[in-house]
Amino acid sequence: MEASGILYLVGTPIGNLEDMTFRAIATLKQVDLIAAEDTRHTGKLLHHFGIETPQTSYHEHNAFKRVPELVEKLLQGMAIALVTDAGMPAISDPGVELVQGCIAAGIRIVPIPVVTAGIAALTASGFATQYFGFDGFLPTDKKEKRDRLEILRLETRTMILYESPHRLLRTLEELAESLGKERQIAIARELTKLHEEFWRGSIEDAIAYFTVQAPRGEFTLVLEGAKASLKPVWTEEVILKELQDLINSGVSRSDASRQLAELADLPRRQIYQLALTLQE
Repeated sequence: MEASGILYLVGTPIGNLEDMTFRAIATLKQVDLIAAEDTRHTGKLLHHFGIETPQTSYHEHNAFKRVPELVEKLLQGMAIALVTDAGMPAISDPGVELVQGCIAAGIRIVPIPVVTAGIAALTASGFATQYFGFDGFLPTDKKEKRDRLEILRLETRTMILYESPHRLLRTLEELAESLGKERQIAIARELTKLHEEFWRGSIEDAIAYFTVQAPRGEFTLVLEGAKASLKPVWTEEVILKELQDLINSGVSRSDASRQLAELADLPRRQIYQLALTLQE
């Protein structure tokens, strides 16, 4: 295996240690350094597989400092593996900044894939898998969340979300309000672990179920896509009205154009030119 000046993005099990791949084990044994989201957590995994490679911490709170340090080590010829607590680095986990730094420095990046909760839940959801999207955790900012939910309301693809147990019910209530309580949803809990569970039905029924059954563990939500008839026809008149409503609510001309361009799947420049004709 080539192991010089390469960043390996190594996927680790999301629960069941038997999902660890032979390639991941071999890579972690052969690299010079492992950059881990939580060195204590990863230390248990390394001990289980007899891996003695040294670790350094890399997480969202020290990424600004660590990226240049790790890039410099890579440029000097070191082989480094990036791991998170579970799953693939950079998927709702730290890693994007380091990947971007390596690309800018011309450093080779090699992904070592593993099971991911989103894809595992999607395949067992029973919803269409030809077209789907991944949204991860919804924003915590109220305005950003509202904008995101509006996009999900009209999204015809199957969509994948992540959620923690203490926020599950609140998120389901927000989804019911924005998408409609009859929208179908599949909810996976503790994937690959001993207490793995799938629940399928309407969002309304999901709220009733998890009100009685206290949510425990990590959750993956798979939403059935909206019916095509819900998608608006984006005529110039409709776009101008939507832009004006956004601007009247306090959104800047630029942000309104960006949001509507994403929602309508139209060029942002085209939307912005129309926005320039409106009063702010």
